[in-house]
Amino acid sequence: MNNIMFNVSSGLTKSGWAFTLLGGKRWGDGYIQGTEFEGYNWFVNISKQLGDNHTLALTGFGAPQWHNQRSQYDGLTVEGWQQVRKYMPDGQQYRYNPTYGFGKNGERKASAKNFYHKPQISLNHQWQINAKSSLSTALYVSIGEGGGNKGLGQTSTDSNNWYGTSNGVLNTTFRNADGTFAYDKIQDLNEQSENGSVMVMSKSKNSHRWYGLLSTYTTKINESIDFYGGIDFRYYKGIHTNEITDLYNGEYYTDSYYRGRVKAANNAAAANPSWQYEKLGVGDVVYRDYDGHVMSEGVFFQAEYNKDKLSTFIAGSLSNTGYWRYDRFYYDKEHAESEKLNFLGYTIKGGANYNLTENHNVFFNVGYISRAPFFSGGAFLNSTTSNETNPDAINEKIFSAEIGYGFKSRIFSANLNAYFTKWLDKTTTKTGDYTTADGTDDRFMLNMAGVNAKHMGVELDLKFRPFRWLDVTGMVSVGDWKWDSNATGYFYNSAGDPLADLKGTVASGIGAEDHTKFTLKQKGIKVGGSAQTTAALGLNAKVTKDLRVGLDYTYYANLYADYQLSSSNIIPGELNVVDPWKVPSGGQFDLNASYKFNIGKCNATLYGNVNNLLNYHYIVDAYDGGTGTWDSAYRVFYAFGRTYSLRLKINF
Repeated sequence: MNNIMFNVSSGLTKSGWAFTLLGGKRWGDGYIQGTEFEGYNWFVNISKQLGDNHTLALTGFGAPQWHNQRSQYDGLTVEGWQQVRKYMPDGQQYRYNPTYGFGKNGERKASAKNFYHKPQISLNHQWQINAKSSLSTALYVSIGEGGGNKGLGQTSTDSNNWYGTSNGVLNTTFRNADGTFAYDKIQDLNEQSENGSVMVMSKSKNSHRWYGLLSTYTTKINESIDFYGGIDFRYYKGIHTNEITDLYNGEYYTDSYYRGRVKAANNAAAANPSWQYEKLGVGDVVYRDYDGHVMSEGVFFQAEYNKDKLSTFIAGSLSNTGYWRYDRFYYDKEHAESEKLNFLGYTIKGGANYNLTENHNVFFNVGYISRAPFFSGGAFLNSTTSNETNPDAINEKIFSAEIGYGFKSRIFSANLNAYFTKWLDKTTTKTGDYTTADGTDDRFMLNMAGVNAKHMGVELDLKFRPFRWLDVTGMVSVGDWKWDSNATGYFYNSAGDPLADLKGTVASGIGAEDHTKFTLKQKGIKVGGSAQTTAALGLNAKVTKDLRVGLDYTYYANLYADYQLSSSNIIPGELNVVDPWKVPSGGQFDLNASYKFNIGKCNATLYGNVNNLLNYHYIVDAYDGGTGTWDSAYRVFYAFGRTYSLRLKINF
């Protein structure tokens, strides 16, 4: 990786102006095979003091970038990673990328590529009303463009062939003898096709228009009480389309797979059979074309009390979140706009700290959050392709509490706390295909409600300075995270009608006795995807006046494989979740150093890092294959091996 940066600042001039400009560029090949990247970042701030009490500042920042990647779906099985050793240099099999490859003319191709630039510009006004009160107001806008590659095909099998793996097994349909993905064979396939391209690449665009107003009033009521409160208004429009970018040597493409799912009752174009088989080219829209709208209005406050040994606070907020969709693909203009949904949310939290002595303190915090369900997988049954709203959507709730003890002295400090968090009414939706009694293909939508989880544990962090030249830091976190309920979901057809079965029979009502449902029995199962036990120990030594050297060790344990429901598992009835695979523990040493010196009259610092010093390979992510054992786990990924970085900073 290569990285250059600069920072220029004028400081505050006599006339009250100030200017700061920062810029940089990063580029490189990436640690994982075929993950080239290039990115820029910029920051600019212009401010002006207006008299003694007002400051106006214009701030903008952004980070345009593109990067090829290894898809999150392209992890192999434990055994599969050993099988690809033949494609990589010794000891580097975990850097293998199943979709790395080239076209017929040797050009670099990538089915997994991301690109975006989502800058934000804000105008900030700071008003010092008097010695006790101030008002800070910010107007902001973000106009973002971005997206990623998405491979499409005439059938679901063709679309899936763009992935490098399938449930952890290497995809060999388009695979060269050297292990690279055979994009050239896709080009051959399309050249030989008499019905246009069988497989094409599209650009899945996710752009946004985001506008907001945030204003905060702060005042000191008396010597002990401080108060602040404000308003938070925001509007977000997400623009989601897919455009063909590469026909892969075919003459045209027909989006019959997705256009075939469009209902004539929603889009009159679907009544014309020729529309489904229209010949499309580069730049034409396929698969989806919709806008997601989010409108939020909120108020918030916080009061703080500080006197003698006691510090306390109480805070709260109230907000309304509105959602709606506007779809140009699955709906015509007459039916394009969905129903508008509104969810009222709130937060309340408080806490206190009491200093027992100069060295000892105790504290507690408690809070409750009720937040709107997510736009995708919550408010809408299938936000990508349907305006059908989720009739069972409710707010997600979070209750959290912690209690702790702290100690500090000249050479040693530590904090110990115990936490308890309850996640309530987490919502998720699933979709799948089914065939009605008359032979018509349709999609079902399933809303899984009442998903609860319980997280609790203890945490310790400490800092020790036995000598003036040595700092020792450490932390330990031991958690116990489990799903705390069985989740039940009801089936709906693509029109939003409740289903009595997966043959298309409409039930007598939503939640009625004949409304067919699915229950996921997961109560007591460990939450997967994150290590529930972590620990770290660090040493930082000042060897000389100018040389510092540090060594850190980080340890991860009690990581459980995540699990994912496939549409084939979702049928009326119950599904028992087995205890997921417990991934072996792992950890790594990281070395860092810095050296200060002069280049002429300029101060300079050289920084160096060696991450994963011992090049230890351990698993950091996996999905359970249904047996709770290592041999069925898939989408397994290992930590990066040894990596190096060197950075030079010069102050002019």
